[in-house]
Amino acid sequence: MNQRNPKVDPYFENAKKWQDEIVLLREIALDCPLEEELKWRVPCYTFHNANVVLIHAFKDYCALLFMKGALLKDEDGILFQQTENVQSGRQIRFTNTAEIEAIKPQLMAYIFEAIEVEKAGIKIEHKKTEDFVVVDELKQKFEEDPTFKTAFESLTPGRQRAYLLHFSQAQQPKTRLTRIEKYTARILNGKGITDCVCGHSKRMPNCDGSHKYF
Repeated sequence: MNQRNPKVDPYFENAKKWQDEIVLLREIALDCPLEEELKWRVPCYTFHNANVVLIHAFKDYCALLFMKGALLKDEDGILFQQTENVQSGRQIRFTNTAEIEAIKPQLMAYIFEAIEVEKAGIKIEHKKTEDFVVVDELKQKFEEDPTFKTAFESLTPGRQRAYLLHFSQAQQPKTRLTRIEKYTARILNGKGITDCVCGHSKRMPNCDGSHKYF
């Protein structure tokens, strides 16, 4: 087993839920040729400084998150895509230690496959921002309000994509307009659709979503 990183110990020691499960996941990760680090306030396991897999816990489950899980073969069909918009990461979810023990060999095989992906230098081909639909209502908003257009284009590509997807998912023009108006102030403030006042994203493992929103 590889050496534990003392900086990561408090995460496991202070866990209020899924403690037995995440400790077991830690042992499995450290049985692989990975370095243990603390990133985004959760245990992250790296290979030559590349993020391979991390452990995180939620209300209903804990999980291993493979950073490039979309590239894994997943012959056992155990990888879970959190939402249809997640392009790279894939989870394996657990609710008890028995579930982990039952597929321990598969977990290690998946981790070693993820390591091979890093060794090969394979990268995820992410969908580009320009590939997302810009709804007519947003185009009109850009024409009517150049300041808003500038603010939107100043957002990070990821934040832009999240807004474009959210606006385009509305079926009715009225709903699309409502969504655009709802998030206008947030966009002008340089915030993403899920950003909180601390600057984190609610969906990121380093933010518990308890902060107040603009």
